[in-house]
Amino acid sequence: MPEQTATTGREDSYRLLAACYYSPNQALFEENCCTSLAGLLSDMAPDAAASAAEAAELLHKIRLDELLVEHARLFMGPFKLVAPPYGSVWLDQHKSVMGDSTAKVAAFYHANGLHLADDFHELPDHFAVELEFMSYLAFRQREAAAAGVPREADRLRDLQREFLGTFLLPWFEPFTDAIIDDAEAPFYQALARCTAAFIRADARSLNAAAHA
Repeated sequence: MPEQTATTGREDSYRLLAACYYSPNQALFEENCCTSLAGLLSDMAPDAAASAAEAAELLHKIRLDELLVEHARLFMGPFKLVAPPYGSVWLDQHKSVMGDSTAKVAAFYHANGLHLADDFHELPDHFAVELEFMSYLAFRQREAAAAGVPREADRLRDLQREFLGTFLLPWFEPFTDAIIDDAEAPFYQALARCTAAFIRADARSLNAAAHA
């Protein structure tokens, strides 16, 4: 697969995965996000593609109001959460939101030219926000490669590897495992299996590229 095509696939995969972890709306159903994911991942991560296809099938069998209830129970509360979607809950000593790691990820965004909008109401270390940041870096890598600046494209690829290793890899498995172990949310179980398989495959690919 040509490098630019692969980068576009990674960019879109991270973006679509991020959309699936925000509070669901009708667009999730109408835009066939999971079906698109299955197609994008078929070459990059076949296991992830199979889980995305499963998630797409499950999405056809559930109503939006039911999905909203599942999403709230897993990620929002008001009761004890099955899978808190904030890195600080999994990484920091006090296991609470807005911990030290939250400030560190926000500083990483800032250092790379991104600021969360004033009207954006999620924390910097929300799982979906971190996935979106990976999509943004892949987008910039693709632009640099298209502009004929390979050194910048390599720098941005290495930046993705650094971000994954520092901020996502340390907590994505316990987070996705918590969802997978929850038998009451089959759509999100399939989504979590897709996410975990894709991130593992992408981390391997980025590491291999760095040492090529």
